[in-house]
Amino acid sequence: MHFFKVQHNIASPGALIGASNFFELAVATAIALYGPSSGAALATVVGVLVEVPVMLSVCRVCNLTKSWFEFDISKGVKTA
Repeated sequence: MHFFKVQHNIASPGALIGASNFFELAVATAIALYGPSSGAALATVVGVLVEVPVMLSVCRVCNLTKSWFEFDISKGVKTA
């Protein structure tokens, strides 16, 4: 997003949504197809539990790289 000069307050939520979009759908699909006591359902639930530390890591990266995204879109220059 840095190369497209997107603001941090737009790029960070986009990264978070992109990284976590399909976990809930995977859980619902596995339970619907294989039943709640199947190995597939267990694997998708564990995947959601792994999602939390991954998302915290993505938040950390977003905060560390905030200076990359601080552009004045109208002028095309860095504001920081």
